[in-house]
Amino acid sequence: MQSPPVVTRFAPSPTGYLHIGGARTALFNWLYARGRGGKFLLRIEDTDRARSTPEATEAILQGLRWLGLDWDGEPVSQFARAERHAEVARAMMAAGTAYPCYTTPAEIEAWRAENPNRPFVSPWRDADPATRPDAPHAIRLKAPREGVTVIHDEVQGDVTFRNDQLDDMVLLRSDGTPTYMHAVVVDDHDMGVTHIIRGDDHLTNAARQAQVYAANGWALPVFAHIPLIHGPDGKKLSKRHGAVGLHEYAAMGYPASAMRNYLARLGWSHGDDELFDDAQARAWFDLSGIGKAPARLDFKKLEHVSGHHVAAMGDVALLDELAGFLSATGQPALTGTQLARLTPALSVLKQKSRTLPQLLDQGRFALIERPVQPDDKAAAVLDTVSKGILNDLTAALQNVIWARDDLEAIAQRIAESNGLGLGKIAAPVRAALAGRTSTPSIFDMMLALGRDETLARLADATA
Repeated sequence: MQSPPVVTRFAPSPTGYLHIGGARTALFNWLYARGRGGKFLLRIEDTDRARSTPEATEAILQGLRWLGLDWDGEPVSQFARAERHAEVARAMMAAGTAYPCYTTPAEIEAWRAENPNRPFVSPWRDADPATRPDAPHAIRLKAPREGVTVIHDEVQGDVTFRNDQLDDMVLLRSDGTPTYMHAVVVDDHDMGVTHIIRGDDHLTNAARQAQVYAANGWALPVFAHIPLIHGPDGKKLSKRHGAVGLHEYAAMGYPASAMRNYLARLGWSHGDDELFDDAQARAWFDLSGIGKAPARLDFKKLEHVSGHHVAAMGDVALLDELAGFLSATGQPALTGTQLARLTPALSVLKQKSRTLPQLLDQGRFALIERPVQPDDKAAAVLDTVSKGILNDLTAALQNVIWARDDLEAIAQRIAESNGLGLGKIAAPVRAALAGRTSTPSIFDMMLALGRDETLARLADATA
């Protein structure tokens, strides 16, 4: 018998930015579905109306788009399905797997005070239906009181919960609104979700939700509860460790492809493979590769992964990443002239850059306009002797073929005629072309800038 198509989902609450842990959860679900020809669905769990905002929803969608995770169909609003959740709760009550509970909050609080460390037991659980008053009431799940509930988890293994430690959870509040725990089950069932991959802070929820599945006679999905991400110190990730929102990593200039690679490797492994592309990740990702121990965020490793992806990226893709980075950080887009100068240098720049800001910094010589304003170190290099050398170089470059070998030969000849090594004349050339003493190779800059711009900058420096 053929297994049903894989359907996963990501179900964030729109109460703020997309957390780095949530981004990894979304990525795991996306990889698992896409690697098996399945569907990856998105549900916005916006039942907390006081905290859910349209702005937060849009921030989550933007984060997923930036990370490159496409979803199937339209995002589902959990709040919009409230009537369906209520319908299921009422059907369960009619079937005897749920019951009306008229207990007031004050009565529940008093019961708990007299019965510490015990789950609440409603006096209405086994009450004669004839005694039910015509009054507002909650609907509670009539959970099994004996035995155990076992969650077969693909990451954690079999996890057992004693049923006498689980209360009859509320499905529908007395005001008619569904609880989150109930809504999640109904939504996952109706959306046809086959695999639930989420943080292990939901593991206890799985026991309660499994009872709702059983009460409705619905097949359980496959559960995989993944450990949370910790900071470098082994403690739960928080703002004191640095960036926790996905948007912060985008603003720091890590390419989306690098973030996908790094996040996939954060708590999951495929042998010793550290660096891989999307096609490999989709082909390799499985639940058995997820570890039980919390993963630790490692910025040095992230930079290493990012450097690999920057270097491997094609020029068109890299320029697209740069455009997105500049837009996201409120910086002006590159002009046509800047692109014309920067593009020829990309093959060199990307080998020495681990992030997009580093690449832009290395490529600053291509982005600035004349007259070049040297910084203090560069200005100090441009003394009278150096300006004389630059004059000689400018004259020698007037009619040379603008190719690397020819440029190097001219520079070498000028250096020797002045009794210097090539490195000694490189410093004033760097100062003239880039306004700095630390730059890419002077020949890489000359080739990127072109004959006219190079000669003009050299002339400016000696004026």
